[in-house]
Amino acid sequence: MDDIQIISLFFERSEQAIEELSAKYGTLMKSVALNILGNTEDAEESVNDALLAVWNTVPPEDPQSLSAYSCRITRNIALTKYQRNTAQKRNSHFDISLDELSECLAGKESVEGSAAAEELGRLINRFLAGQNRKNRQLFVRRYWFGENIRELADSFRMSENHVSVLLSRLRGKLRVCLEKEGFLNE
Repeated sequence: MDDIQIISLFFERSEQAIEELSAKYGTLMKSVALNILGNTEDAEESVNDALLAVWNTVPPEDPQSLSAYSCRITRNIALTKYQRNTAQKRNSHFDISLDELSECLAGKESVEGSAAAEELGRLINRFLAGQNRKNRQLFVRRYWFGENIRELADSFRMSENHVSVLLSRLRGKLRVCLEKEGFLNE
């Protein structure tokens, strides 16, 4: 079943919509949650919560990309669960990837304002659009999907060191781009 048909089922309030969404994107959603949480039970719970959230938001939302919409909701739910689970703990692979990215975003007092967050999103999207396909995929899979270096190295058939070096260079280029746009103080 294609995305338009599944979304139509949501608009009709048919429970089949959840079944179809789960059948089509459940594995992807679980992968997103598992990369963040590192725990199968928590990941499955996050996916179930995300399925319910999609049910509660479509309608009125009418997502252009059902997979992106579902993964974004799953990611947000998993991040919330992750923050709760690790309030007293540190040093998971996801903490490490967030720390890596925060290095190139450091210097801005606060990104909490929605206007600043939207501007940051636009700048990062523009930066990524200027990168080659492999670099875009590495960046997104590391910092959006939370994949660890070993998984990326295996997937891209590179050494872990090569992946780390590429990501470090990408973060450096992103920092320069953000400084040039006046988003960061040098």
